[in-house]
Parts: sequence; structure tokens; C-alpha cells
Amino acid sequence: MVEEVKFPRCQKCDKGMLLPLSDYGRDGASIRYKAWVCSNPECGFNIRIDNGEITFGRTIGQSYK
Repeated sequence: MVEEVKFPRCQKCDKGMLLPLSDYGRDGASIRYKAWVCSNPECGFNIRIDNGEITFGRTIGQSYK
């Protein structure tokens, strides 16, 4: 059985869906849902947790390591 996953609609643009992103912490532990980003590229809304602080609206871009 496949479970349907519904993501919340973006409250900023009302066109995209907020998609969850995960990351890894300093010690390699998985951090689920560290950030949420709007699926609408024209919107760019995002909300994230950085060192225990919630930030939103910062410009996002590709990271190169």
C-alpha cells in the first residue's frame, strides 16, 4: 500500500507547496526537516533552523563543497 503524502501549501505565494529538506549535523547525526522551501521557483520562500534559531526569507542558493 502506498501512502499519499500531502505537503502544506505555501502561504506566501499560494501556488507552491512547502517541501521538507533534511541535513546532517556537525557530528554526522541526521536532522530531519531542517528546512522547508517553496516548490514555486518564482516565490523562493524558505524557513530553516540554524543552531536552534528559526530563520525565514533568506536568499537560497546551491552549495558547493
